[in-house]
Amino acid sequence: MRSHFLTSLVGLSLILPALAQSTSEPGVAEVPTLEAVVVSGVQPGPGLWRVSKDGHVLWILGTLSPLPRRISWRSDKVEAIVGRSQELIESPNVAVSTNLGFFGQMMLLPSLLAARKNPDRQTLKDMVPADAYAHWLPLKQKYLGHDAQVEKRRPILAARELYEKAVKRSGLDSGALISPIVTKAAKRNKVTITQPTVKIVIENPKAMLKEIAATALDDVDCFNRTLAHIEADIETMKARGNAWATGDIEALQSLSYTDQTASCIAAVLDNAAIQKRGFADLPQRVAAAWTSAAEAALAKNTESFSLLPMQEIVKPGGFVDALRGKGYQVDAPDTEGATAHMTH
Repeated sequence: MRSHFLTSLVGLSLILPALAQSTSEPGVAEVPTLEAVVVSGVQPGPGLWRVSKDGHVLWILGTLSPLPRRISWRSDKVEAIVGRSQELIESPNVAVSTNLGFFGQMMLLPSLLAARKNPDRQTLKDMVPADAYAHWLPLKQKYLGHDAQVEKRRPILAARELYEKAVKRSGLDSGALISPIVTKAAKRNKVTITQPTVKIVIENPKAMLKEIAATALDDVDCFNRTLAHIEADIETMKARGNAWATGDIEALQSLSYTDQTASCIAAVLDNAAIQKRGFADLPQRVAAAWTSAAEAALAKNTESFSLLPMQEIVKPGGFVDALRGKGYQVDAPDTEGATAHMTH
């Protein structure tokens, strides 16, 4: 079993399809529909950040999700730089594996289903405070309709399902637009591809899933923040997506990147069943894996290329800021240094 840790543990609802059933929800208020105004057509995307030291350069393209659904990325300049690079460093990843074969993994499916649901057959209404549930109902009606199955899910998974539907309804797309194009350009030009990866092997996954299924996650804060994010920040997500598509670096640097992700990750990683199986300090280990790969590439290659979530490029204390703190020169796309070198 191998997958990104959020898909494995937070996004269990994505592993197995939901069997939605209809029921009535009386007395639910209607939420006004947000008009999605997002760019479309062929767009240039952002410029590249340039990290350099001693004549060696690492170009970084910031990735973003969600993006406007109906754009086509004009990627020819980026593909040319990838093609002349000696190495592509992909976004960091967590690989969760077990010692089970195919049939052993299939035997985990009932445990995965159980882990998605609240313990002791509790419903969402039982698991969150009354005011949070009252906040949930109109948003659920707007984006999910009369879905009974979601009411059995853990708060973190119910909120995730709601978020994904809200994003789709707003003219945005959480799918991968950027990385497949960059990876294909690297393979076409026989560029070395490096995937910074934190590997975790779970020796007894069935026991872990049973422990998770029997305990509640501390995910009410994640639930509340996700609802607030959907209600208040859809317009910010649209603005970020538009800024990425049109190459508006100033907007990308100034728009807020605060969302529910940190509290949702913490809700899972703080669980005792998770902690004792190698998931402790996971965000720090992921950051270290990418930084190590980036420094190695800068030491040995004349030019390298990396994909990195935009938040880790622009936020104080992010991955790129860490390189700056180690003495590397960092030029944003709109600086003279970065712009002048992109054409060479």
